[in-house]
Amino acid sequence: MVAFAALVLLGTGLLSLPQATETGEPAAPSTALFTAVSAASVTGLVVEDTSGYWSVLGEVTILLLIQVGGFGVMALATVLALVVGRRLGLRMAVYTGTEAKGVSLGEVRQLVTGVLYVTLMFEGALAVLLTLRWWLAYDLNFFSALYTGIFHSISAFNNAGFSLYSDSMEGFATDPWITVPIALAVIAGGLGFPIWVELWRFSRKRGEARHWSVHAKLTAGMSAALLLIGLAAFLALEWNNPATMGALNVREKLLTGFFQAVMPRTAGFNSLDFGAMNTQTLLVTDILMFIGGGSAGTAGGIKVTTFAVLMLVIYSNVRGEPTVHAAGRRLSQATVSQATTVALLSLGLVLSATLALMTITPFTLDQILFETTSAFATVGLSTGITGDLPVLGQMILVFLMFVGRIGPITLASALAMRRRSRAYELPEERPIVG
Repeated sequence: MVAFAALVLLGTGLLSLPQATETGEPAAPSTALFTAVSAASVTGLVVEDTSGYWSVLGEVTILLLIQVGGFGVMALATVLALVVGRRLGLRMAVYTGTEAKGVSLGEVRQLVTGVLYVTLMFEGALAVLLTLRWWLAYDLNFFSALYTGIFHSISAFNNAGFSLYSDSMEGFATDPWITVPIALAVIAGGLGFPIWVELWRFSRKRGEARHWSVHAKLTAGMSAALLLIGLAAFLALEWNNPATMGALNVREKLLTGFFQAVMPRTAGFNSLDFGAMNTQTLLVTDILMFIGGGSAGTAGGIKVTTFAVLMLVIYSNVRGEPTVHAAGRRLSQATVSQATTVALLSLGLVLSATLALMTITPFTLDQILFETTSAFATVGLSTGITGDLPVLGQMILVFLMFVGRIGPITLASALAMRRRSRAYELPEERPIVG
């Protein structure tokens, strides 16, 4: 938390320089702080247009904050997973080893190097594709196309959602050579580093038994299910909306529906105007944003594994089973308790912030709930009210972005490593539930 706060303060200082804006006037402290937190937490909410307000220095500062913030969160979350696994004596998805209690410097270095390799691989491939498309198809000169391609590739893989275009990807909504690679990069970054480690090890085990971890099965299965549910919901609810999909043909509707189903996972790009979407669509997006993406990745939210555990708890209770099972394994009671705690605390935080913003702003519940969920889940999608919020409202979103980025990781790790033994137990009694 201290390291993340230091990164935010450094970014705020750089964005406060007169040279960081197009006008040469220093940005307001609230604007610099909001933008620095949004970039470092790889959220994507903005109070000023990125390309219109910030100079090249400001844009590069934002880009560096996104890169350091995204890489730092992935690396830290992965190392924490290793530390927690060793403390609990479990075989983690990110490594195969003994039950030793310590974590060596060599293991940490190997993990961080692996995160860096995966990051550069995906960002480099996407940058090449986007650069060529903007250079050859949109009459940008090569250096402008290269700069635009690199900026959006880093923003996409890190699930940041910052764009050099004021309308994000709305101008390229029907161009699959831009929207599909960006969507795939968002999925790759949102799955999490442990998944890519398992894929790499899976490919190397030729002729040997190949077993996926419970984490990988839950992450991949729930991610695919949510993507399909999001796609179906967007198509069903926006198919005839003249302000969004109504004027598009079937192929274009499928393309924009897929792109928008991916973005709540949690990247703030949009190829359709969320301010013009139906209220039902906003509610579905709220749910998808709150769930988020995979653990130890660049996505936010409570994470798909947390949501999957909660669904399995409900399923087990409905069936009257005393324990929770997933993918041929029994989940510990500690895992169930951690998932419940993270989800309920997160829900309480979002609802509290929503109530506070409803008190100090004139906006509707669906607009404010969308904004607070987007900030907490570090998504960056907006109905267009971010810049119109008062300074106090913007600071509430700053707090949500800060806590939403590092809160679930820190809380889950602390709960996993915190063990207390009771000297005695009280008599059991069961209150009436329901």
